[in-house]
Amino acid sequence: MGSKKPSHLVRRLKRTSFVWPLKVLKGAIIALAICLFCVGLIDRWVSYQTRDQLYFNVEEIPHFDVAVVLGTSKYLGRTLNDYYIHRINAAIDLYQQGKINRFLLSGDNAHRSYNEPWTMKRDLLRADVPNQRIFLDYAGFRTLDSVVRAKEIFDTDDFLIISQKFHCERALYIANYHQINARCLAVPGPEHSNIQIRLREIFARAKAFLDLYIIDTKPRFLGPKEPIPTLEESELSAGPMTDMSLQDIELPPSAASSVLSY
Repeated sequence: MGSKKPSHLVRRLKRTSFVWPLKVLKGAIIALAICLFCVGLIDRWVSYQTRDQLYFNVEEIPHFDVAVVLGTSKYLGRTLNDYYIHRINAAIDLYQQGKINRFLLSGDNAHRSYNEPWTMKRDLLRADVPNQRIFLDYAGFRTLDSVVRAKEIFDTDDFLIISQKFHCERALYIANYHQINARCLAVPGPEHSNIQIRLREIFARAKAFLDLYIIDTKPRFLGPKEPIPTLEESELSAGPMTDMSLQDIELPPSAASSVLSY
C-alpha cells in the first residue's frame, strides 16, 4: 500500500503557513521604513523652521535682557564636558560684552552632588557676574521644561538661549509652538562629531513632535510665577551673596580655571 498524497486542503494550509510570516515580515519592514522616513522628515523640518533664529557668533547678537543657559553635565567621568565649556564661556563672553543683563540657568537637580544650575552659577560668579543677575531653574529636567518654564514661571517671553546648534533648533521649535519669542546662540560642540549624539537628537526631535502635537506634554513641575525682577529691581535688592559660598563647594582641581581659559 502506497502512502496517500496530501489532500488539496493540507497543501493549501502548508502554503498559507509559509506565506503568512513573509507577509508579516514585509509589513513590518514597510512600517519601519515609513517610521524612519517620518523621523527623518521631522528632523529636517525642525532645522528648517528655526534656521532664521540662530546666531553663530557673539559679535552678531543684539542686546537681550535675559539669556537662558540650558544645563548639561560639567564632567564626563573625570573629563571636562566640551558641551558645557562652550555654553558657559559664551555666557561669560556675552555678559562681558554687555549683551546680556541677566541669566536664567536651567537644568537638572537630580541630587546634591549633581546640580546643573548651581554648577553654572558657580562658574559665572567666578567670572565676576554679579549674584543678583543670576537666577536658577532647578526643574529644567528636559528642554521642554526649561523653555516653557522660562515663560510660565519666570515670566520672560523674549530671551536668548545658549546651547549647541542641534539643541538650539529643538529648543526653538518648542518655543515657537508655545508662541515664545526666542533666539539661540549656537555655540561649538566637541571638535569631533559623535554619530551617537546625532542619532539621539534625531529621535529626540521626533519625541518633541509627539509631545507637542500628539501627547500635549506639560512641564513636569509648574507652580506660581516667580518673575525675574527688572534690572533696576535687581540692583536695588543687591546684597552680599548669602545663598551659596564658593568656598563651601569642593571642585575638582583647576576646574574653574579650565572653564574660563578653554
